Amino acid sequence: MVAEDAVLLREGLVGLLERVGHEVVTAVGDADALLAAVRADRPDLIVTDVRMPPSLGDDGLRASVELRAEFPGLPVLVLSQYVERSYALRLLDSGGGAGVGYLLKERVSAVADFTAAIERVAAGGTVVDPEVIHQLVQLRQDPLERLSAREREVLSLIAQGRTNATLAKQLFISEAAVNKHIGNIFTKLDLPVDTEGHRRVLAVLAYLRA
Repeated sequence: MVAEDAVLLREGLVGLLERVGHEVVTAVGDADALLAAVRADRPDLIVTDVRMPPSLGDDGLRASVELRAEFPGLPVLVLSQYVERSYALRLLDSGGGAGVGYLLKERVSAVADFTAAIERVAAGGTVVDPEVIHQLVQLRQDPLERLSAREREVLSLIAQGRTNATLAKQLFISEAAVNKHIGNIFTKLDLPVDTEGHRRVLAVLAYLRA
């Protein structure tokens, strides 16, 4: 079963799979259709994109996690242009990591490697792109290890509710220096840029979880 919203890529995947001897029972273009199709006719393997309708977010990956929970052991190979780290971890952790794969789409061009990955996942094996491994290893590390001693000190005081002005006085540095340290903290903790008003809260949560 193939799930990919880009029509040309979807047809290309179907053609490739059929050319190497696999039968594609269904090819869909959104996560809702994928969920319905799997529940109606459980396939031997799902090949799915991450980003697809209805929200054009990581719907394909979230649907895969849901299906793996609903049908333990269901083989899933995810193809993506990027690493969606949080759900990638959930997918790879599901079912003890058996029958699951996560490849970047650029690997599909190496047909022999791609077809070998298909067969390995379908047989209950695990296939993970080297770049995915690299990024997930980074995510598993304590994010506070990326911070300097001074940045940890600043974050500790932020967690205590100190304002920037109070931080500057307590650390005997300028407010500009405080702002620079805080900016570095946000960057090193990979806090989303679209949550500017909440980044201090997110930084504190990272500090408290560590």
